Amino acid sequence: MTFEHKSVLLKETVDSLNVKSEGIYVDGTLGGGGHAFEVCRHLGTKGRLIGIDQDEDAIRAAALRLKVYEDKVRIIKSNYENIRSVLKGLHITGVDGICLDLGVSSYQLDTPERGFTYREDAPLDMRMDRSQIMTARTVVNEYSETELYRVIRDYGEEKFAKNIAKHVVKTRQTGPIETTGELGEIIKAAIPMKMRATGGHPAKRTFQAIRIEVNRELKVLEDSIDTMIDLLNPGGRLCIITFHSLEDRIVKNRFRDNENPCICPKDFPICVCGRKSKGHVVTRKPIVPSEEETAENKRSKSSKLRVFEKI
Repeated sequence: MTFEHKSVLLKETVDSLNVKSEGIYVDGTLGGGGHAFEVCRHLGTKGRLIGIDQDEDAIRAAALRLKVYEDKVRIIKSNYENIRSVLKGLHITGVDGICLDLGVSSYQLDTPERGFTYREDAPLDMRMDRSQIMTARTVVNEYSETELYRVIRDYGEEKFAKNIAKHVVKTRQTGPIETTGELGEIIKAAIPMKMRATGGHPAKRTFQAIRIEVNRELKVLEDSIDTMIDLLNPGGRLCIITFHSLEDRIVKNRFRDNENPCICPKDFPICVCGRKSKGHVVTRKPIVPSEEETAENKRSKSSKLRVFEKI
């Protein structure tokens, strides 16, 4: 199967980056290279695009797609949380734009052996970076019932998290849970039958939660936004596409705090904390896909784009 990921909010993201022909841009979640390719189309002879991804399959696909622009592109296997060290290694001190697309690719979802999907029976994996040790199998078989409950409740926003965690722990007492199919059946059994007919597949929220835990997705996002803003040149923009409320809330709050970092009590006549704004939020409300896009690509339906501009 070829690596495939239909880039969501493609025009909106590239337009929001305000690409300068001689600028330096980072795609921190390179994927198949869709957003990067569109950025490269706007670059002049001195413009550069740095692509970062931790998935080797994505890197191979992006390298092939971006070959026509190979004189402008540098691809690095890493996590965008390492963006500062990646840029330092390339002797770059500031960039004119950064974009992140936090969605899981169609390739990852639709390739059973990657273990992301509940629709096929495959080994529990869910790693974006297949060189890392921890997998979904680790979480399912080694986390305590309390830890599983926390993950499923907090990252999946699953109302039956406690019962699912209880069923998982009980089942693994007779032997480890090895496959996505096994886990899916356990989850289904833990959810009341009358609730299974609503809200999509019963395993959807739990699989999302485990994937987030395996890849540290929310922690990486929250810990990286300030750094990315600091690395922007004046007028540079950070564009982030999210796909669920947990991600969007982090982006919204971190952008707001970078725009107005003052921690003085509201009744103080002047600011005395000394914290200065780093820029402003361009998108007071997130940009969402058009009806045409959601009709063409149903996976774009929940996507939201937020943009921050550096002073």
